[in-house]
Amino acid sequence: MVGTPADGSIRVVIIDDSLLVRNIISDQIKKESRIQVIATGKTGVDCIELATKLRPDIVILDVEMPVMDGLSALQELQKRKLGIPVMMLSVLTQHGADATFKALEYGAIDFVPKPSSSNQFNPEEIGTVLKNRILAYFDSLRPSHADLDPKKIVDTVKSKIFKNEKKAVEAVCIGTSTGGPKALQTVFSDFPENFHLPIFVVQHMPIGFTKAFASRLNDHSKITVKEAEDGEEVRPGTGYVAPGDAHLKIESKAGRKWIALGREALVNGHRPSVEVLFDSAIREYGSALVGVIMTGMGKDGAAATLRMRETGASTVAQDEDSSVIFGMNRQAIEMGGVQFVEPVSAITSRILSILKERGN
Repeated sequence: MVGTPADGSIRVVIIDDSLLVRNIISDQIKKESRIQVIATGKTGVDCIELATKLRPDIVILDVEMPVMDGLSALQELQKRKLGIPVMMLSVLTQHGADATFKALEYGAIDFVPKPSSSNQFNPEEIGTVLKNRILAYFDSLRPSHADLDPKKIVDTVKSKIFKNEKKAVEAVCIGTSTGGPKALQTVFSDFPENFHLPIFVVQHMPIGFTKAFASRLNDHSKITVKEAEDGEEVRPGTGYVAPGDAHLKIESKAGRKWIALGREALVNGHRPSVEVLFDSAIREYGSALVGVIMTGMGKDGAAATLRMRETGASTVAQDEDSSVIFGMNRQAIEMGGVQFVEPVSAITSRILSILKERGN
């Protein structure tokens, strides 16, 4: 496993076939004193050579390049077992999105949109996202001063009196961020074909990527998964992924449930926000919920997970070992909002077990 840089500085190699993009990314992330750009390259071959020779703490790697593309370079890095985390730069095209999600399956820790004249992401915005995610990743590797034993915390919280949980479950809500795409693929691939509840998902992801991501989840799942659309009726056995830059809420009309998307202010720094989805689900379903909070930086959804638990809903958190960043889920555990802590491979079976216990 990669370690935290001993002197506190994070040594970065940037690989992109565009000199302009290399310069933009380099200039932006160097504004953070803890980050040092030690080399740049323009092909996957450069990536392999620089990573092998310099052993950086992290590589920022373009998806589409001549000579050797980002996917091939990533696979070669994995074969060499260098243990260097890789963050992808992805272009906003169907091909770019598909390649990016493959990269996440192959072991990349995260991705950010690549600066270009054709997208709406300005260099400073992308620089800020990159800096925050790099720092969050390495901060998550540092030993915590607080001794966190999730099972002890959960056992302690179980002694607290929560509302009756015997009501059958009517919906599942999932919130995640960094590391989420790969984790969600694991979770959705385990749902059986006859799973009959709606599943609402907030995955922190830039606008333009969520439709391709939902399509990819659908390809790996036995149930239907789609990007949520404003005003559509909620169907059983369907997964709804919040679009980038839109909050996802559930509303009731004429005794039926409907999707409502909105561009209200960011919550916990995010739109879509896990907090917004979870609070909406609490209003509409009450205790008839399973809430799942997974890998990701920050605290989005943690307080709402506790509120969900207090209503009598069942709550599950992804464990530390299977998380890319033990952040959102850690916060939820520490706040006392989590009933079960599971590795990502066991989350779906835990959901199914809860449903059985609650009379579904």
